[in-house]
Amino acid sequence: MNEKENISIKSAPKDVFMHLLNISALYVSISSVLVLFFQYINVYFPDKLERYYYFDAGNPIRFAIASLIIVFPVFIWSTKFLLKDINRNPEKNFLRIRRWLIYFTLFATAIIIIGDLISLLYNFLQGELTIRFSLKVFSVFLVSSVVFLYYFYDLKREPKEKTSLKIKIFTRIVIVAVLAIVVVGFFVSGSPFKQRALRFDRQRIENLQTIQSQIVNFWQQKEKLPDSLSELTDNISGFSAPKDPETGMVYDYEKKSDLSFNLCAKFNYSSDEEYLAGRKPTYYLLGYGEENWEHPVGEYCFLRNIDPELYKLNEPKIFYD
Repeated sequence: MNEKENISIKSAPKDVFMHLLNISALYVSISSVLVLFFQYINVYFPDKLERYYYFDAGNPIRFAIASLIIVFPVFIWSTKFLLKDINRNPEKNFLRIRRWLIYFTLFATAIIIIGDLISLLYNFLQGELTIRFSLKVFSVFLVSSVVFLYYFYDLKREPKEKTSLKIKIFTRIVIVAVLAIVVVGFFVSGSPFKQRALRFDRQRIENLQTIQSQIVNFWQQKEKLPDSLSELTDNISGFSAPKDPETGMVYDYEKKSDLSFNLCAKFNYSSDEEYLAGRKPTYYLLGYGEENWEHPVGEYCFLRNIDPELYKLNEPKIFYD
């Protein structure tokens, strides 16, 4: 039976389902791997122009890891299932859906590789070929090339040809590489327990920001600092000073002078861990620009000094006819 005769074979519902499942799992796996590569590069090769730019690489890393853990085994299983099915039924090598999906994948990866090389050359000519950009280009080129070479070989493989030792070795290398990429992701983003502890620290910072804002507002309205946080309670607005989200304890507040005060909290990790977890924190007090909320592990107090000229309320203007 020649190829022209085989190509007229109709696809059974099972064939359509398995091929669509396989190619969908492939695309999700590729996207997840590229997301991980890009976020690792963002963390370890930060852009100096992003000094005041907030990014959180941790969430994309964790989502990509979750996707790979679930979807990549589906891709491996469905690939093995389809290969065994073709070995038992060689005519299925010429199913239209199989050929269309493979050719589309080859076309897409070829376009990506060509676009990648054009982008690399363009940025080189512009003098913007940084390590950060080069690594991202190389990541796309590497992943696309691996996919292209595998499916190009699979397309040329004879229907009755058993899975070669080279392909088995290649498959094992890919599996090990993906596992390594996932493991690195756990080191970069941190374990689930560490992430929960870091979330408590982030909430503490947000609480302290809120309290600080209310203290400044209190000073603006009454021209004095509160003696305790309980003075910030407002039954009309419903505000009361938030408490530590993990222990439920009241935050330590100390009035140092007429214009300075301390806000204290106990942190699970140093703020440097935010960077190691792929998150660049930038905290803002509404209306007053960027603030410094860096802290070590353990108990730490933030000393704040109010500048009367900076934080004073403007006098209301009175207009006369």
